Amino acid sequence: MTEQIEKIRKSIEPLRQEIMNHKVYSVIKSKEDLTLFMQHHVFAVWDFMSLLKSLQNNLTCTSIPWFPKGSAETRHLINEIVVGEESDIDLSGNRKSHFELYLDAMHQCGANTTQINTFIEVLKKSNDFKEAYDISSAPKAAQHFVDFTFSIINSNKDYLQSAIFTFGREDLIPGMFMSIINDINKTFPDTITVFKYYLERHIEVDGDHHSHLALKMTYNLCGNSEEKWREAEQATIESLKKRIALWDSVYEEITTKQKSFVV
Repeated sequence: MTEQIEKIRKSIEPLRQEIMNHKVYSVIKSKEDLTLFMQHHVFAVWDFMSLLKSLQNNLTCTSIPWFPKGSAETRHLINEIVVGEESDIDLSGNRKSHFELYLDAMHQCGANTTQINTFIEVLKKSNDFKEAYDISSAPKAAQHFVDFTFSIINSNKDYLQSAIFTFGREDLIPGMFMSIINDINKTFPDTITVFKYYLERHIEVDGDHHSHLALKMTYNLCGNSEEKWREAEQATIESLKKRIALWDSVYEEITTKQKSFVV
């Protein structure tokens, strides 16, 4: 497993570093800056859950009647990740998905959830992404990010879904969020406890457990196929570029708003 995994890790390291050291983190100076960041990022939190469930649908039997599907080991890996992401616990010990926890964090710090809630409600009724984007006025960069994720979902290639899930999400998120969390509590004491908890849960769960499960899942799905590993590497690179584009957009919006307040 080490050779193929390390090849991808080496290939994407410059992009990982660009994400973990992105300039957007340094311009979050106020709670207003943070809420703007969250109003973009929440779309990535939501589409992560869709990617997660697509993997579960592909790798396990989720229909009736039930039949064994795939390898039991791979079923175990994705099901264990789903349990943690879809039904974790909040600060009060209540069961919540990480998306619902993120919404709680947005509410606590005063971020506007109208766009993401409208997007989801329209999508539920119409299953039309363009309509949902238009009616919700979703940020363009968030739209592009979600569109890429769903292009991988719609490819029906579980190994590609697993690759961007692993290297673009689970194996990336702990380091990425560590860049945010180091000073965030000093800057916003007692007003973002839910967001801080959300970040810490990702660092703890993804860094210590889920990333290892996801790496093993990707290895199982790519196996000894050089073509699958090559495709997985290219999809991962593109997913990281989409993340950078999302962060670039947030940076531009925050700095533009900050300049508007300068007399």
